[in-house]
Amino acid sequence: MKLFKKLGSLLVAAACVCSLVACGSKTADKVIKVGASPTPHALILEAARPLIEAKGYKLEIVEFTDYVLPNTSLQAGELDANYFQHEPYLLDFNANNGTDLVSVGAIHFEPLGIYPGKVTALSALPETLTIAIPNDKTNRGRALLLLNQLGLIELSTTEHGFEGTTTADIKDAKGVTIREIEAANIPNILQDVSFGVINGNYALAAKISDKALATEATDSLAATKTANVIAVKRGNEETEKTKVLLEALKSDTVKKYIQDTFGSSVIPVF
Repeated sequence: MKLFKKLGSLLVAAACVCSLVACGSKTADKVIKVGASPTPHALILEAARPLIEAKGYKLEIVEFTDYVLPNTSLQAGELDANYFQHEPYLLDFNANNGTDLVSVGAIHFEPLGIYPGKVTALSALPETLTIAIPNDKTNRGRALLLLNQLGLIELSTTEHGFEGTTTADIKDAKGVTIREIEAANIPNILQDVSFGVINGNYALAAKISDKALATEATDSLAATKTANVIAVKRGNEETEKTKVLLEALKSDTVKKYIQDTFGSSVIPVF
C-alpha cells in the first residue's frame, strides 16, 4: 500500500512538473522579442504595444545602439524580429556575414541629413571642408549623392546609385575631405568636422534633428528604397508572431503616432 502511495505521489509530482514546463513554454510562445534602435524604432514599438497585447501577446523590446548585434542576435534565434535597418543594408549584411534574414514589411523612411559642425551654414563656405559620412556601404552612397546634389562635391557619375557610389566616384572634391565614420558616432564628432551627414534615427537620438541644413527629398530614390523594415529569420515570415507584429505597426494608430511625434524626420510608408 505504501509503495502505491509513493508511486502515486511521484506521478502527481511528475504531472505538476510537466504542467509547469508546458505552461512556461506556452508563456514563452506568447512573447514577441524585437531588437530595435532606441530612437525612433523602440518608441514606435512602444506605440504598437497595446495593439500587440490586445492580441494576447507580450512585447519585449531589446535596444541596440549599433547595426551589427541586432542582426547576429536575430540569426542566433535570440530575437523574433528586429526593426532598425533598411533592406539594402540587410541584404549587404547577409552577403558579408552569412546570415539569412529577410524583410517582411517596410514601416518608415528616415531622410539622411547634413548637420552643422564647425561650419553652420551651406553658404559662404570656407575653401576647405571636412565632412563626416557613414562608413557602411548603402548610407555612404546616399551621403555622397546628397553632397553631390548640394554641390559640395562633384561625382563623375550618379548611375551607381546609393548602393554602389563610393569616394572613388568623386570627380572634383572641391576642397572637401571626406571622413568615413561609423554612423552612430557622427553626432559625437560634429565639433571636429565642418559638417556631418547623419541618419535620421541618430539625429533624433542626439536631439539635433531640427538642425538639419538639408535632407534627402521624400520622393527621392532613397525614399523608395531605404525605408526601415521589420526583419525576421528566413522561415518565420508567416508565423503568427510576425503577423501580429506587422499588423500592429502598420495600424492607423501607429501611423498617427509617427506623424505627430517625429514630423518630417520620420515618414510612415504604409
